[in-house]
Amino acid sequence: MTTTVRPFSLPTFLRGTSLAAALSLAALGGAAHASTDQPGKGVKVTILKSSLAEESFQTVLVMKALQKLGYDVAPYKEVEYPLAHMAVANGDATLIANHWNPHHSEFYKAAGGDAKLSRKGVYSAGAAQGYMIDKKTADQYNIKSIDQLKDPKLAKLFDMSGDGRADLVGPNAGWGGEAVVEHQIKEFGLGKTVNYTQGNYPALITETLARYESGKPVLFYAWTPHWLSNVLKTGQDVVWLEVPYSSMPGVQAGTDTKLSNGKNYGFPLNNEYIVANKEWVAKNPAAGKLFEIMQIPLADISAQNRLVHQGEKSAADIERHADAWIRAHQKTFDSWIDQARVAAQN
Repeated sequence: MTTTVRPFSLPTFLRGTSLAAALSLAALGGAAHASTDQPGKGVKVTILKSSLAEESFQTVLVMKALQKLGYDVAPYKEVEYPLAHMAVANGDATLIANHWNPHHSEFYKAAGGDAKLSRKGVYSAGAAQGYMIDKKTADQYNIKSIDQLKDPKLAKLFDMSGDGRADLVGPNAGWGGEAVVEHQIKEFGLGKTVNYTQGNYPALITETLARYESGKPVLFYAWTPHWLSNVLKTGQDVVWLEVPYSSMPGVQAGTDTKLSNGKNYGFPLNNEYIVANKEWVAKNPAAGKLFEIMQIPLADISAQNRLVHQGEKSAADIERHADAWIRAHQKTFDSWIDQARVAAQN
């Protein structure tokens, strides 16, 4: 049976936007009336981000704010998380706007931690992640926990490759989550019945959505903010699976992953941070203050991510989305700039 995906309702800041109506980069930058208006004038900024298109929006917002302060911001470069943290710590780059804590705690520690990196202020708070299956299968077979897939009969329901084992679509290598998935498959005794399907997550999750729409069971790792949460509604289309107990690898070992609602999805909630080179921040207090106070709701990121999934993923599209968000939150954006300028004078 084919399931129809419900229409997506865009938030106000993304409705009716067009490239012609969007603010231009020059308009956002503004003319410098005095040195206090543009404390970053003449200072070059190199920004890194992962290859995930879903993280471009947050990065471009930071770039626009820095440009408003006069910083010379080069187009961002795509480098995966481990190398990005190292590059920022070593001064080969200025910042990354998509550091997730504690998800990227291994990368943060390996790069030198607080001694080399500045991580102040939460950019976006309360991101969930874990394992999901379609609600239809969950209800029919009373599946509530990932360890139930030790049962070969239940695991076979999610077999996509024909080997009789469940195929769990998981995160790419180098994202951080892959170490948790690998650890938990072993820890919860799922090695004989569950395959960890790893590769190009965006492509794999698109295939997963098509499988769901055709009425077949699906099993996948998910996180917020992401476009999928706006397509497959939690509690209506899909459900989170719990884990039998908390178990995290590496520096997160011993972490209690039970949430405030009493559920345990195997991962702690994460907060997104703008992480910058510590020495550079000390020399640029305006930027440091900006990184500390910028905040974006997870729902806004997920909504923009949905537009990316629908094909609005060019550089011009991302610029337009960022400009629309700024216009809808102009007072907030302006307050960030004002506070950053004050910090530069102190």
